[in-house]
Order: sequence, then structure tokens, then C-alpha cells
Amino acid sequence: MPAIVLVGAQWGDEGKGKATDLLGGSVDYVVKFNGGNNAGHTVVIGNETYALHLLPSGILSPGVVPVIGNGVVVDLGVLFDEIDALEARGVDTSALIVSANAHLLPPYNRTLDKVVERFLGSRRIGTTGRGVGPTYADKMSRVGLRVQDLFDEKILRQKVEGALVQKNQLLVKVFNRRAVTVDEIVDELLSYADRLRPMVRDTSLLLAKALDNGDNVVLEGGQATLLDVDHGTYPFVTSSNPTSGGACTGAGIPPTRIDSVITVMKAYTTRVGEGPFPTELTNEDGVRLRKEGGEFGVTTGRPRRCGWLDTVIGRYAVRINGTTDFVLTKLDVLSGWDQIPVCVAYDVDGVRHDEMPMTQTDFHHATPIYEYFDGWDGDISGARKMSDLPSAARRYVEAVEEMCGAPISAVGVGPGRESIIAVRDLIR
Repeated sequence: MPAIVLVGAQWGDEGKGKATDLLGGSVDYVVKFNGGNNAGHTVVIGNETYALHLLPSGILSPGVVPVIGNGVVVDLGVLFDEIDALEARGVDTSALIVSANAHLLPPYNRTLDKVVERFLGSRRIGTTGRGVGPTYADKMSRVGLRVQDLFDEKILRQKVEGALVQKNQLLVKVFNRRAVTVDEIVDELLSYADRLRPMVRDTSLLLAKALDNGDNVVLEGGQATLLDVDHGTYPFVTSSNPTSGGACTGAGIPPTRIDSVITVMKAYTTRVGEGPFPTELTNEDGVRLRKEGGEFGVTTGRPRRCGWLDTVIGRYAVRINGTTDFVLTKLDVLSGWDQIPVCVAYDVDGVRHDEMPMTQTDFHHATPIYEYFDGWDGDISGARKMSDLPSAARRYVEAVEEMCGAPISAVGVGPGRESIIAVRDLIR
């Protein structure tokens, strides 16, 4: 049975939680395969709004097993705060499974993340300050701590001692902060061990057996294509691989088990933090998109930068991820505009680019080349099939599909769980 990858096409915040929820009734496992609590999903169910950070959005679907994969970095305090908040609202989280190989996010990395950003000044990346980047750096430097280390205090202590040899040098001698003791880190981490232990599994083995048994598995990426550390707008990216290739390493599933790649794309474009953004609107149109789209970060509350849809990015997302289906979200936010520009190419120093420029320099210098589409009026949130949409809205969707090069299989027309048009089945 299928393993389905679900990723974002742009700079995140496209509505991946909504897409996962759309699949919920047909899915047995939802696996978060990258990132940490530096991003979030918003899921609206009836009158209830849920903001998820570390937990897979499938945790809100009864009967679905939510899995935190080995590619995730886990802040245990945040994890249990999020679990407790959901339980207090009547959500059953008892099915949650956490990979033994997932890396732990220790307190000293939160401190380092914040002080390094301040130290960089105008060269800052715009991180969330949650410690995710330094934890991935520890992973690659082989001084990281893993979930399984909680269950061997001797190993945990040795690893913390090794990591603090360098961390304390940085904290004290470079950033003028106090040294961190081994005992305080070990004691804090061990305080979560008993509660975490029943959740911990060999998730690669678990998912292999699930697929062998015919279960449907969704691999859910945090952040999005242009935040991928290899394929995004480096260095203004996250520290992991939220593209479809990252799903394999972050969940322990081989590429031969993946049947489809669903890519979620907002009907306009947003990003949070620093970095280039060719279609960004710094005028009243940008303010209007932010207000009508509710464009404020789920994790940080920061206002998102807003701009028109960029189909150069859409084509790039198709190429990098192997997109089989698009889910186009927030079409309703575009209601009421007389004309809607769509970026179809870039001008870079007088040269037209129909595909993503090869170099960071060219992307920084890219200016959008627009085509203009007629707008439409009225509330479209009640539309449940394409024929319910105004003709101009249908034309917009059809043009985006043609320009990006992959079928749009669902269209979001409002914030609620039911506010979506299913054009074709996402599980085939």
C-alpha cells in the first residue's frame, strides 16, 4: 500500500496540516520526518483551532498513528507541553510513537541559537531561536544526543560531557554567558525518561511492517521546498531536508516504497524571516493579503511577508520533489481583487529566466514578470466542487496548474476542515 509524501512548495505555511487532515480518514500512519518546534501546522476542526509544532497533524484524526521520525529534533519540554495542552482539550494522544534515533534538543542549544542570531546582527538568518539549527549541527558533528540515550544514563552523561567541552567555550569566552554544568543538563533530560519510554520504538521497522501489511502511511514535512538546506534559498533556510528526498532519510523508508508526492501550495506566497522573495509586496496589497489571510507565524507570531503567487517556484517544487499532485490552499483570500498578478518568469539583469536561477546572486536580483488574471467577488468558502467557483476563479486554478506542470487535485476555499474542493482522489 502507498507511502505518500506531503511537502510544501514555497517557504512554508502553505496549509500542510489541512492537506494531511484531508487524507485523515484514509490514512493509518502520519509521520513527521524533519524539523522540530521551529514550525507549526494550524488545523481548524469545526469551531476549534489547533496549533501543532512537534506533533504530526495526524494526531487530531481518530484511528491514525502519529509518528515522530528519526529525522526530527525533539525538545522534550515542548513535546510534553503540547501533549498536555491537547489532552486538556479532549484529544487522545496515547497512540503517539517517537523514534529511538530522533535527536534531542538540549537547553544549551536554545541559548546558542539566540545569542548567535544577536551576534550576527544584520547578517542574521531569522531563525525562531528554538535551538533547532545548533541541534542539527551537533548531529552532523557527531556530538548529538538521541532519544535512546535517555535510557542509558552513563552514555547520556558521557555525551553531554563531550558536547559541553565546546559549548561552554563558546558560551563563556565568545558570548559572555555562564557555563552550563553536566548535571543540570542530564537531570533535566532524565526527568522526561519514564514518561517518554512507552512511546519509543524502532520506527523504521514499524513503518516497514505497516506498509507490508497494506497500511497507508503519510510522510509529512515541516517547513517547505525553498527552506530545504540543500535546495532552498541558502543560507536563509532551515537545517534539514523538508523535500521528498528528506522523507526517506527522516523516516527510514526507501524511495521504492513511495507512491505519490503531494505538494501543498498557497494561492499566493508568504515567507517568514530573512532572505530573497521576488514577488514580495511591501505596499498596501501586501498588508491586505496579510490581514485577510491571517498571515502570522504559528510558532512565533511574527507577521509573514506576503506576495503574489510565483509559478517559477511552483515548477521548481515539481522538479525537486517529483510532485504528482498539488493541493492549492487559501484561494478564498484572493476574492475581491480586480486583477490578480501571477509571476511566470524572472528578469535578471535583462535576461528572462523561466526556471529558478542557478546562483544565489541571480535569485537575489530577480524581478518578477507577471501575467494578470481577472479577479472575482463573493464568498467562495461554501464551494464544494469546481463548478461552484466563479469562472474567473476556475480560470486562475487552471492557469496555475498549467504553468506549474502538475495536476491540482484539491483546492482550499476556507479555513475549516470541510472548506475544500476535492478534484480527484489523493490516494489511488
